[in-house]
Amino acid sequence: MAKLTNMFWGAMPHALYRHFKVDQPERLRLRQEAERLKHPLELSARNVEFRHRHQGQRCFILCNGPSVKRQDITVLKGEHVFSVSSGYHHPDYSTLSPIYHLVPQLTYGLLTREDAINWFREMDGRLGRATLFLNYTEEALVRDSGLFRGRDIRYVTLAGTFQDYDPLALPDISKRIPGVQSVAIMCLMAAMYMGFTEIYLLGTDHDHFRTGEYNYFYEPTLLRGKDPSTDTKGNIVGSLYDELSALKVLWEQYRWIKRVAGLHGIRIFNASAGGALDEFPRIDLTAAAASGRPGTV
Repeated sequence: MAKLTNMFWGAMPHALYRHFKVDQPERLRLRQEAERLKHPLELSARNVEFRHRHQGQRCFILCNGPSVKRQDITVLKGEHVFSVSSGYHHPDYSTLSPIYHLVPQLTYGLLTREDAINWFREMDGRLGRATLFLNYTEEALVRDSGLFRGRDIRYVTLAGTFQDYDPLALPDISKRIPGVQSVAIMCLMAAMYMGFTEIYLLGTDHDHFRTGEYNYFYEPTLLRGKDPSTDTKGNIVGSLYDELSALKVLWEQYRWIKRVAGLHGIRIFNASAGGALDEFPRIDLTAAAASGRPGTV
């Protein structure tokens, strides 16, 4: 029977073969994807309110690499600051009072639903007035658990890879945006959509493939031991091959962002104190903070 089937497909004209074996399955996949993302996209549509909100202004994206411990981030007081994940553990967090806080899609396994609830409750008590952005996959958890009441909480729809998107267009956080390898990429897409034309990265170290450790500028609390790629001390447990493969994807995402930013007149700088990220011009944080007038929240 298998032989007859193969003979049948082999005898078909190329156009028919493509219709049944390529085009039709792809259309079915796209219909299923559209149905699956119908509700998430309804959630994300609210983000259109942020389009060009900060047109022509600058912002600082504070990530959680250990290099942040070597920097005086109080120079960012009064600036537009994005924070991420557990970055609220920084002792100067309240001084900065970030206006946006972003968390990428959660990966469950060692991290349980109860862990996520406890983390979100801790987070809510530390974020001040920051608007919180989560992926749509956490919406049901937040809603069912009654989390973040009274806070402006928004959802993005992370779906697909960067290769699925227009390489010339700015990411639109009111629609679908590509899945990310790092929360810094998520922040960059949001900042560009909001109209920031000068963006500074901090704590984007990405040098764990050199050090063999994946640590932060703070000591983990509720999430200690919940990362399957490290042990409880932050030592990487995966193979170098796996790490380099993931880094290749991450660097491709940064390069995609850099290209799109350049097409739209957006300048991105790396103000991290060290680290391996080499896609953007380096600048000293203190010099960057002194080079322009702080934004107005």
